[in-house]
Amino acid sequence: MESGPGGASGEVSSPVARTGSLFPIRILPHLYPQAIGKGGKARLAPLKYLRTLTTGFLDRCFLIAVTAKTAFLFILPQYNISVPTADGETVHYHYGPKDLVTILFYVFITIILHAVVQEYILDKISKRLHLSKVKHSKFNESGQLVIFHLSSVIWCFYVVVTEGYLTNPRSLWEDYPHVYLPFQVKFFYLCQLAYWLHALPELYFQKVRKEEIPRQLQYICLYLVHIAGAYLLNLSRLGLILLLLQYSTEFLFHMARLFYFADENNEKLFNAWAAVFGITRLFILTLAVLAIGFGLARMENQAFDPEKGNFNTLLCRLCVLLLVCAAQAWLMWRFIHSQLRHWREYWNEQSAKRRVPAAPRLPARLIKRESGYHENGVVKAENGTSPRTKKLKSP
Repeated sequence: MESGPGGASGEVSSPVARTGSLFPIRILPHLYPQAIGKGGKARLAPLKYLRTLTTGFLDRCFLIAVTAKTAFLFILPQYNISVPTADGETVHYHYGPKDLVTILFYVFITIILHAVVQEYILDKISKRLHLSKVKHSKFNESGQLVIFHLSSVIWCFYVVVTEGYLTNPRSLWEDYPHVYLPFQVKFFYLCQLAYWLHALPELYFQKVRKEEIPRQLQYICLYLVHIAGAYLLNLSRLGLILLLLQYSTEFLFHMARLFYFADENNEKLFNAWAAVFGITRLFILTLAVLAIGFGLARMENQAFDPEKGNFNTLLCRLCVLLLVCAAQAWLMWRFIHSQLRHWREYWNEQSAKRRVPAAPRLPARLIKRESGYHENGVVKAENGTSPRTKKLKSP
């Protein structure tokens, strides 16, 4: 048996184990033979290369006992602590610098999942719809966000129900600061931060148009600021409820866009989203003012102590409320502006249709009748006798 590109003949082993390096250039001929061009230069797509890099890293870490402990640093949340309870002890978590490593790992995982959804689901659907370049870009964006928002709504709803945050609103500000988090709460926040951070390199991978980049950067940064703020300021319980409301509205909007791309006459979901959007803004503002402006203001431990995770001061509460109110006001202003623009375009189309002049009617042709009158299809003379036929003269 001939020897392979990277190992001895007759032996079957992992390509990563034969390379001796975490950088998986040598494993490309094994996993993707079509990725190597002339002279050994890689011509692999960035997403497939990243997928290869992540897979090789996991194989390397888990197959070798020395690096197995390091692998758990990337995969599992860190800073666990046993908290005594009435039933015994439960394991909770708090945040720290090692969370950045875990977030970075899940950024790579999210990029791979993004590519899988794009290649095996969205591309196949868009080919059947025959969309233009602009609609194709928006279709891909909405398709990715529909899957993300739906999974996040289900996951977030499960967390707030099992933890009792939905049935007990007082738990949003009682026992503040909420330094120690259950596993599912911390893991949810880490995955949320990883998703919105992965959206930054996706602007390059998806080849987003330059006109669309500022708009997408705006809402990516908006989500990152709010999620990171709730996580670092120990307002995780309030952040879960606000994310549940926001994601539900966004899911409805992107679902409406997908139906619109499939059938341009289908705009019923947009009307439902418009009604839900305003109600959601009202609920978010009310809940934020209730929890931060009234709930935390009545707590006894009003002191600035970053070591204990306590940020319950008047200045911090005002800054958080100002940020939330400013974000909701900005979203509402953009919503009103877009609705006015759509209504203006609709009325312009209707008025243009009314101004189109009707086609002029052609005058009816006058039928030239012979002198006399008709009787049973025969022309009669005025005196009642039939006109004689003229004899043709012979030449």
